[in-house]
Amino acid sequence: MAYNVLPSTVNPPRENYLHNPAAIFPLLQIPKVDLCVLNSEPSSPEATQELKILRFALTVCGFFQVVNHGIDISPLEELYDVTKRFFLLPPEEKHKCSRPVGDLDLAGFGNDQILTQHQTLDWNDVLYLDLYPEDQRTLKLWPDNPNDFRKVLLECRAKLQKLNELILKAMAKSLNLEDNTFLKQYGESPRVLSRFKSHHPCSGSGPQVEAKPHSDASALTFFLQDKPVEALQVLRGDKWFRLPAIAHPAILVMPGDQAEIMTNGLFKSLLHRFVANSERERISISIFFIPDKENVIEPAEGLVDEKRPSLYRPVVDYVGAFYPEHREGNRVIDALKK
Repeated sequence: MAYNVLPSTVNPPRENYLHNPAAIFPLLQIPKVDLCVLNSEPSSPEATQELKILRFALTVCGFFQVVNHGIDISPLEELYDVTKRFFLLPPEEKHKCSRPVGDLDLAGFGNDQILTQHQTLDWNDVLYLDLYPEDQRTLKLWPDNPNDFRKVLLECRAKLQKLNELILKAMAKSLNLEDNTFLKQYGESPRVLSRFKSHHPCSGSGPQVEAKPHSDASALTFFLQDKPVEALQVLRGDKWFRLPAIAHPAILVMPGDQAEIMTNGLFKSLLHRFVANSERERISISIFFIPDKENVIEPAEGLVDEKRPSLYRPVVDYVGAFYPEHREGNRVIDALKK
């Protein structure tokens, strides 16, 4: 199964560099995984082929777009719309949701907290909200304006959380494991964290990185992208590649560090970054599906043998270690490698 850059964009016109410096990076295709086919009769040739595509996407590419997932375009468009309306509010209205000064928790509105003199800051405004478990929601930091923000967000959360479970089962099946192999590690009280970002235009003589290179602390991350504005790039080898913005209702899915550990390195958590557009502001929404912090995360038993020993030490509360290191530009997963 071949995987290549899109040939029409490998050598973009030279004038494109002036208007969009990010165009100098090759553009990758995003494999499509059809969840409707994947969940059809398990033994059917179509479902078997779709599992092969999923495994290929996660082992070779490190990302895929899920289509025909059962979520209508309307709730996704509504979520994007209320997010855009929130960021268009006057500063004093948005700051009603600001995280308390000195609070190291992510929840609330603001920018990167400056914790060290060597810290690299992201070029954006951001709103973090915990969606699940319910008792972890800091509702005083949730926007009251737009007045339908909460309703729309919670409706989407339920649909996306179900989709996450279906994908985790499919991932296990693609590796010839029992369906619930990864869900067992995911646990009974997983965390669902949402991140809403407004990315400001930024001009310059070269690509302006608005969010520093990083991998995610999640098991899976869903990206709802701003279709007109391309920004996401992934690192493959020592080279950065662009990913095209995809239209709703397709959802971009990337495995995080904890999925890499559970799959014993078969599914890679890629370093990625966001590059600013020189002319347009951009809205992005990310949903992070994070295993229960009380659960031990380790390579699945069926993926460890004499030929492929365990590559990672077991870890509990990966996220607790992740964010302090992330602010310094370090990767916790590297410290867990044997």
